[in-house]
Amino acid sequence: LRQYIGATIYGDDGAVEGFVQLGIRPERLENMLANVRLDSILDGVKVGQNGFAFAVSKEDGTFSYYPDSRLAGKAAAEFGMEEVTANGILGERENSIDVLVLGDSEAYSSITPMDLWRDKGYTAYVCGTSSQTLDYTLELFIRALENQKPKVVILETDAIYREVPSQKAIFTRLANHLAVFRYHNRWKTLSWNDFLGETHFTWTDDWKGYRYYATISGTNPGEYMKPVETAAEIPERNIRYVKEIQRLCQENGARLVFLSAPSPVNWNYARHNGIQALAQEMGCEYLDLNLKQDQIPIDWSKDTRDKGDHLNHFGAVKVTHYLAGWLEETGLLTDHRNDENYAKWNDALKKYEAVVEKG
Repeated sequence: LRQYIGATIYGDDGAVEGFVQLGIRPERLENMLANVRLDSILDGVKVGQNGFAFAVSKEDGTFSYYPDSRLAGKAAAEFGMEEVTANGILGERENSIDVLVLGDSEAYSSITPMDLWRDKGYTAYVCGTSSQTLDYTLELFIRALENQKPKVVILETDAIYREVPSQKAIFTRLANHLAVFRYHNRWKTLSWNDFLGETHFTWTDDWKGYRYYATISGTNPGEYMKPVETAAEIPERNIRYVKEIQRLCQENGARLVFLSAPSPVNWNYARHNGIQALAQEMGCEYLDLNLKQDQIPIDWSKDTRDKGDHLNHFGAVKVTHYLAGWLEETGLLTDHRNDENYAKWNDALKKYEAVVEKG
């Protein structure tokens, strides 16, 4: 069997002059691509007069290729590259999101809004980014609140233990108010509208911030949630960020919930104790899904994509099923499936299910 690639040939006047078609054996193409280096493809690619090509890994948000080799492997967000998927909430219809999920890769790997929509008719968006720190969590939340009034805000707790360097916290705060900090090398071409003009967002993610991974790489987690008396210490700066998130929730009529996604690599009982103490101090509800094996039967030989660091799609479906029931019990949310104002969610669901069905 062969696969065919075709292209139309146009003349200088725009008229069709011919057609070229190539026949390729799939197995040969696969072998060829397996031996092609990304840098050999992108090196030398020019875009416009001074533009160039670079690549960012969807897995961890780092530069896979950049013309300046010193940036290879470094986090793109640290160099002004915004996380597009997480910011897709800015393109959602005003006040249409019921549940907002904040956090790092544990968040976008563990909760699939399309399953929540299909089963309950609730709208959710995951504003998750790789290695997210709470300064950025707060800024994403502030941006979301400009256009949304979620009834429930879920904060995945892995980021609560991640240190926020003081310089990074200052930069993030300034970047949220001054667009120039996000443009870096583009500063010479900025217009006054880049600084002062109103931005209109239209794009949103059909999967609502969730990242689909069907890869299976299992593990034996052992007794990773064996009870201990000690509590892991939360950085004081991080506690201030969490309390600011709570203040904004209270001002906007949202219920703040702490959630720890299943992860034997990132979670243990000492961390549980630390979050439990913070939740009690702040009067927040805390769902530690690592302690709910009976309700969420994670099979660590099949439901993780990277040996217990993150769940894969099969694990995310189990977590979302549990979360759907918990959200229903709150009595806060409405089923929108028959509301014509949410018709685009049904369109997105069809795309989602088509990909999942293919595996």
